[in-house]
Amino acid sequence: MKKKKFWKRVGIFILDFFEVFTPAIAFSLLFIAFIVQVFYRYFLVPLTWPLEFTLIAFIWTTLFGACFAMRDSSHVKFGLIYDMAKPKTKIWMRIIGNFLLIISFCIALFPTYRYIDFMSFKRSNVLKIPMNIAFSPFIVFMLIMIGRIGYNLFIDMKKLYRGEL
Repeated sequence: MKKKKFWKRVGIFILDFFEVFTPAIAFSLLFIAFIVQVFYRYFLVPLTWPLEFTLIAFIWTTLFGACFAMRDSSHVKFGLIYDMAKPKTKIWMRIIGNFLLIISFCIALFPTYRYIDFMSFKRSNVLKIPMNIAFSPFIVFMLIMIGRIGYNLFIDMKKLYRGEL
């Protein structure tokens, strides 16, 4: 029982690391680089590295922030038809939608990994960061989304099976 609690805490820490701490740090660094860029552009000599850094930090912030939004379903939804449906219809809509999403993410996972691995030869122009490091959050994003969507699919299937509506 103690081992189970330990692994649950480790899992929660790993998810918090990717969904809370990493986007917060990436956004903070992005903001600092942006301020440095503006200061140098208007008062000294324009710098080239802040633009590249902010673009990479924006990718990291957006992808890991989307994982956090999926955690508590706070992402943007267009629910005009969904909101008017009956509870059983809503469950079926979620099941079909989540099933399509999980299939899509699973199909795209391996080709995405191969492409990101392929990009290891290319480096960014100014900072010389390997592009596979710049784009690697997309793999983590896909894995977390597969897990979260799979969990939501499991919960909805359980509700449907038990008749909880």
